[in-house]
Amino acid sequence: MVLPKRLARFNRVVTNRVTGPLAGWLPGFGVIIHRGRRSGREYRTPINIFRTSDGYVAALTYGVTDWARNVLAAGGCELEIRGRRASLTSPRLVHDPTRRDMPPIVRQLVGTIGVTDFIYLRTAPDADHGDATRRDA
Repeated sequence: MVLPKRLARFNRVVTNRVTGPLAGWLPGFGVIIHRGRRSGREYRTPINIFRTSDGYVAALTYGVTDWARNVLAAGGCELEIRGRRASLTSPRLVHDPTRRDMPPIVRQLVGTIGVTDFIYLRTAPDADHGDATRRDA
């Protein structure tokens, strides 16, 4: 069982407006910047998101919602996390009853509400840091 849709609507209308400005700075939170599939409008969605070896993972506590569909359709998004912005690519849905990539306390919490679906995103290569041909003089 994931969280009820009514709670998702309340969070979108009320809670996200309050936490949105802080989410890009708080540990375990970030702001996904994505475009609507039909409207093309830019959206900013605060979420819980955690680092993995090659990018980030977010638990889909409300199931596959609009922000996740938008990111999947676009093939990526931007993420504001701890005051920085990162490009994320290669989104993929993963069903994982073990919740292995969640921090231990989060693993227990999402386990309590029955979350087993996650979206994984890779960090896009950064041209300034990944340029092997550049040499320092």
